[in-house]
Amino acid sequence: MLRARYIMVGGFLGAGKTTAILEVAQRLIAQGLRVGLISNDQSVGLVDTTMFGSGGLPTEEISGGCFCCRFQSLVEAAQKLATEARPDAFLAEPVGSCTDLQATVSYPLKQLYGDDYSVAPLSVLVDPIRASRLLGLRPGKTFSPKVNYIYNKQLEEADVIVINKVDLLEASQLEELHAALQAAYPAAEVVRASARSGDGIDQWMAAIAADAPRARDAMKVDYETYAEGEALLGWLNLSATLRGDSFDGNQLLSSLIAAIGARLAADGIEVAHLKATLAPNQGNDLAVANLVLNGGQAERSHDLAAPLEEGELLVNLRAEGDPAALEAITREQIAAAARTANAAFDILHCEAFRPSPPTPTHRYA
Repeated sequence: MLRARYIMVGGFLGAGKTTAILEVAQRLIAQGLRVGLISNDQSVGLVDTTMFGSGGLPTEEISGGCFCCRFQSLVEAAQKLATEARPDAFLAEPVGSCTDLQATVSYPLKQLYGDDYSVAPLSVLVDPIRASRLLGLRPGKTFSPKVNYIYNKQLEEADVIVINKVDLLEASQLEELHAALQAAYPAAEVVRASARSGDGIDQWMAAIAADAPRARDAMKVDYETYAEGEALLGWLNLSATLRGDSFDGNQLLSSLIAAIGARLAADGIEVAHLKATLAPNQGNDLAVANLVLNGGQAERSHDLAAPLEEGELLVNLRAEGDPAALEAITREQIAAAARTANAAFDILHCEAFRPSPPTPTHRYA
């Protein structure tokens, strides 16, 4: 019996991991392979899980901590998928503020479950604007040093760095970023791709289809700085119902994301990732919108086919700011968007918090 391929796709919040994973999943399926997806977050109510599920793909969600802290839950999720869907490949998306994945996930999987899983090289995706700012290639606000510590550590441990959303940069800027990443992180292979258009995905898939690179020692991580960096980030997961006589859900979602982003920017809160879905109470239709930078453009990647009378809204917001402020802003803007659409709304679930310090189940050096 062939071992299932475990493919982990990391990267900081807003790098485009979910869209990229869905694109890779569809290409693996086109090759005749069965695929299972594993999403991950600090809490429940994930936009990512909704997006995975809307495509009809077998999906398990692990909440309450990153893969490193919920290692046994990761193994159990894979075993459940193996029983129900028998996937040839697992595509796993860890929390976007998580690092040290090689030592706490990849190496333990190889050592403890090497008979069951073939572990692919670790991919780390980057948003090219965010990465260019971090490397000093272009102006613009970045996160505070302790949050940037996590970002850098993610890239340091990568086997493959994927510059995603390549259409956001001009050719000369892309060349400059590629060279800077390769120089700063020489242990990684740097590739370019666009999950949205599909450009470069084949090259990336070839890199992760290769045998895992020669084992290297786990990188050194200051867990105190790591924990402090995560604790600077506010986390918000909210779900709500919207009801009206017939309203444009696509417009409502775009306006809501733009309005929340504008308020965050006005209050000096740096967005890491703001994303939301709106789905009718029946069927598989879905609208998806997101914002990944202060001052950036709110984008809608999926549109509803028809106006809504009732639907469920999911909002996931991660930003460097007070969780109470994130909640207040989000609730206020949902109320404003509902008024504009002549719709009523009810908040079903809302959690606003800072992540707990990471406490890995295993760490193999």
